[in-house]
Amino acid sequence: MTKASLQVAYRVAFALMVLIAAGYQIDVGLDRPSFTLGNFFSFFTIQSNLFAASVLLWLATRKSDGHGANQGRIDLIRGAATLYMATTGVVYGLLLSGYQEALQTTVPWVDTALHKVMPIVMVVDWLLDPPETRLTVRRALPWLIYPGLYLVYSLIRGPIVDWYPYPFLDPDESGGYLGVAAYAVGITVGVLAFTWVIVRLGEWRREDTLRPR
Repeated sequence: MTKASLQVAYRVAFALMVLIAAGYQIDVGLDRPSFTLGNFFSFFTIQSNLFAASVLLWLATRKSDGHGANQGRIDLIRGAATLYMATTGVVYGLLLSGYQEALQTTVPWVDTALHKVMPIVMVVDWLLDPPETRLTVRRALPWLIYPGLYLVYSLIRGPIVDWYPYPFLDPDESGGYLGVAAYAVGITVGVLAFTWVIVRLGEWRREDTLRPR
């Protein structure tokens, strides 16, 4: 099996894992009175996993055009998916471990697949197949648009439906809106740090592949 065919195989496999895990959790959740699809799809974890799965399937099925004009855009999309999954994994490990019931990932293997396996998969994929174009933190700053919009969406929707996806976004759980703001600032700083790390890892691996052997 060639490297290219191996990449296609694992990208399809892990993308299907996400879709099967999310579908299975929905099937289980529909039997619970507190479960709603609106809330389920309002988790950053679910959104970022579905985005990552879409990117993996897209990469697996697209025809390579070498160093085409769109390669820079492709690298940025891949980097964004990697950032969002890395953020999911780290935030879960630091702030949300043990909240499976509240996170609506009550099935253990689903919780593991979405919160632990996929963050590792996306980072490893980024290292195995590094970006082909040069990345900088400035070029990567648009990656922060989605987390910012997600925060705004969650804070607007929360009071309307009386539900927040994460306890640190709930003013009643985090000490009011000042507490929410503190968490938001802390996570923003973390996302910026992750952005720098992902850019540097990508550049390190890109430069390494360009060195004469």
